[in-house]
Amino acid sequence: MKKYLIGTCAFNEGAKIRSVIERFSDYDSYDVLIIDDGSTDRALEAIPSRIPVKVIRNEHNRGAGHCVRQILKYGREQGYVAVFFIAGNDKDSPADIPKLKTAIEEGFDFVQGSRYLPGGSQGGMPFYRKISTRFIHPFLFSLITGRNITDSTNGFRAVRLSILEDQRIDIDQDWLDRYELEPYLFYKAIQCGHRVKEVPVTKIYPPKGVSYTKMKAVTGWWSILRPLVYLGLGIKK
Repeated sequence: MKKYLIGTCAFNEGAKIRSVIERFSDYDSYDVLIIDDGSTDRALEAIPSRIPVKVIRNEHNRGAGHCVRQILKYGREQGYVAVFFIAGNDKDSPADIPKLKTAIEEGFDFVQGSRYLPGGSQGGMPFYRKISTRFIHPFLFSLITGRNITDSTNGFRAVRLSILEDQRIDIDQDWLDRYELEPYLFYKAIQCGHRVKEVPVTKIYPPKGVSYTKMKAVTGWWSILRPLVYLGLGIKK
């Protein structure tokens, strides 16, 4: 059995999720799990038999946090050491997987990909996303954690599954079903004293006119900011 699992979530990603499957193709090094979160585009119905990808389908759309929870639980049940999370819309680079793996093998428990560290890069990002992902969210995240973090919203990361044995980390809370779970887990990894590291990565957005996110401008960003408010004020644990 392999030590590492690549996990990704897909909701009507069409050709983008098929490109992810083709690009992240080092199947001798890791297994791949895709959560199809109620897609209606049938993009994952014809994966070539030569590609050893496991697909778990949700009958209805459950949300990004719910899918991340499914991947983490599957990884624990199957005995993997760590999960590498990648975007289902083909924005992440396979060349950066070894950076996550190296950090895990150095003993880090939570490895966060950063577009904004030296050596990292991003392309095609809308201006308002640059402001929110480079300045607003990292500033607030760093403020409440007491640690300087350069990229707190990037979903390209690695999680050592043993940190979920920490009773102070509760990923099963109902309010974590949408975009809340990822910043919650990042925050708790730091707060609970687990070894955390950022590594430089690349994230390239698709050309203008091509859909790159399912996140709604207001409710989606509140979903990402809510953990900082709740945890910072002690409303949630």
